[in-house]
Amino acid sequence: LIVVLLGLGSSVQGAGVPDVIASQLQKSFPEVRSEQISPSPIPGLYELRVGPQIAYVSADGRYLVRGDIIDVMSDTNVSEERRAGARLAAIDDIGEARMIIFTPRQVKHTISVFTDVDCGYCRKLHREIGEYMARGIRVRYLFFPRSGPNTESWAKAEKVWCSADRADALTRSKRGEMLATKACSPTPVQDHYSLGLSFGVTGTPAIITDTGELVPGYVPAAELGAYLDGNKGS
Repeated sequence: LIVVLLGLGSSVQGAGVPDVIASQLQKSFPEVRSEQISPSPIPGLYELRVGPQIAYVSADGRYLVRGDIIDVMSDTNVSEERRAGARLAAIDDIGEARMIIFTPRQVKHTISVFTDVDCGYCRKLHREIGEYMARGIRVRYLFFPRSGPNTESWAKAEKVWCSADRADALTRSKRGEMLATKACSPTPVQDHYSLGLSFGVTGTPAIITDTGELVPGYVPAAELGAYLDGNKGS
């Protein structure tokens, strides 16, 4: 987590947080430029959050604790609920104008999918895009070329983005077609990729549901639709 904290944003300290926590963290980790600190459900323990990353720190700032807080009375993973909200907020920060979106006539759910045009299971998911639409699932694509920057998959993602019809270009690229599109700048590929890394994405597809849950891997449209319907309003 500390590695993730490095080089991010400006300091934000929540109300009711002892000053010693922020000062001790700065003393122990001088490279850290961002802390979001707020009281946790456990007295004397404070939540430290940067993006979707969560840890906990003692009231004197001495102890940093990694792991999840579980409310055994309600059987709720409190930490995951916080991460889920942070994921949705981070995706909103990207903005839909910088995504490739497939929208059904009637929207029941919206998912965000980290995708790699060369990934077999990403292609399998996209072959079912009509079924996703039929089930009212709006699909927002973000690029996550698993091979990383300066690779063929990365270049393909940028060509898709630089196409006049991005949705069509994505579909053709996932069919294995080579696009003749010229490179353009800027593209959102790096921002999408960095966001995926911050979420802990290591493989594709990776689905973020409309409640902020991270679902790794391919899920058939029928199965995902039933799952989303079951979680609606939960």
